[in-house]
Amino acid sequence: MEILIISGQSGAGKSRVAAVLEDMNFYCVDNMPVVMMPLFAELCLSTKGRYERVALVTDVRGQGSFEELFTALEKMKNMGCEYRILYVESDVETVVKRYKETRRRHPLDPDGRNLEKAARMEIEMLRPVRERADFILDTSSLTLGKLQRKLSKMFSGMPDAMGLRVSVMSFGYKYGIPIEADLVFDVRFLPNPYYVAELRELSGIDGAVSDFVFGNEESVTFMNKLTDMLDYLLPHYEEEGKLSLTVCIGCTGGRHRSVAFAVKLAERIARKGYQTECIHRDVDKS
Repeated sequence: MEILIISGQSGAGKSRVAAVLEDMNFYCVDNMPVVMMPLFAELCLSTKGRYERVALVTDVRGQGSFEELFTALEKMKNMGCEYRILYVESDVETVVKRYKETRRRHPLDPDGRNLEKAARMEIEMLRPVRERADFILDTSSLTLGKLQRKLSKMFSGMPDAMGLRVSVMSFGYKYGIPIEADLVFDVRFLPNPYYVAELRELSGIDGAVSDFVFGNEESVTFMNKLTDMLDYLLPHYEEEGKLSLTVCIGCTGGRHRSVAFAVKLAERIARKGYQTECIHRDVDKS
């Protein structure tokens, strides 16, 4: 069993780190008292494999020394639990700014009189833990997306594991816009294969329908412009920390034009390296 101890400065983002690790299949417990760590590890071991990756967020600032923490970690090691320490830090200016934005009180500055002094004092108090850390993560300038990628590289070995997943969904406006939509594009302005007798019973998945749709210059132009826009947008969504995006393409019935567009758009997005799926919500409806 692997146990990750998350410690570090107040305001550096320990809870946010834990939230990202949960998405990486860690079982996370916030504010775990040091004295309970060996007991918790023993409980996890008794499940015989149910909890293989555990992250414990602990706040050890209240101690006069850190012997209690290090003693607890030694007990866990003797039980067969391998542990590593992730120390989360930020520069003093960033910590001060975050506390002012949230209007919370720093634990070492309960009266709110000298936030900067409290932040610097905490750095010195935590130095023994930092020196024992296996990983040091500075969150001062990290967006959520950058934080996800850093943690993914640290603990999964797969830099793209936390990458943006894109779902391209075709739908028919007569059945309503999908509630999961992030972006919606309307292709009802294009020539409709429904009015071509030999294409009516087919769908946009069929080559003949796709050839008809993209045999129109307006379709090709719109597809190219839509692709250019997504090439610009997707990296920004990923940088902001978005894990999934649903792009919806709609036509009247959700059987011909929107399906053909969704298939081709999904192929283009996948070629950019994004995890992509193509869904046709209404293709089988009458």
